Amino acid sequence: MKPNDVILKSVTRVAAVIILTFSIYLFMNGHHHPGGGFIGGLSMASSIVLLYLSFGVEKVRENIRVDFKKLSAVGVLIAVATGTVSVIFGKPFLTQTFGHFDLPIFGDTELASALIFDTGVALAVIGTAVNIILSISEDR
Repeated sequence: MKPNDVILKSVTRVAAVIILTFSIYLFMNGHHHPGGGFIGGLSMASSIVLLYLSFGVEKVRENIRVDFKKLSAVGVLIAVATGTVSVIFGKPFLTQTFGHFDLPIFGDTELASALIFDTGVALAVIGTAVNIILSISEDR
């Protein structure tokens, strides 16, 4: 007999959107307030794992075609490259730089190298966390 998990799937659809929105907020808010790449990536990974638990591995893999091992490798590469660029310009490893740009819709916007580093950290955390959960689920 097939289990009837309509409530779980319905709640997951709403909860996943809320968790993803909150994780983007944590990620974007990170270099001025608590948050950043690690917690933003971890909360995004938790929403992906919730989708895997509710809808099954095969169904989610059809819709999210991401190799999480490669995603974590790209994230580490971005994070290390961000620190290496500062060394190339004669500064200490992971020295942050920023500038203000006048963007048409947003107006005066600050762009910092910490955002690029946080992107690498977030990708590495998402890839690693989801990969660990998927490898645990395969060992049953």
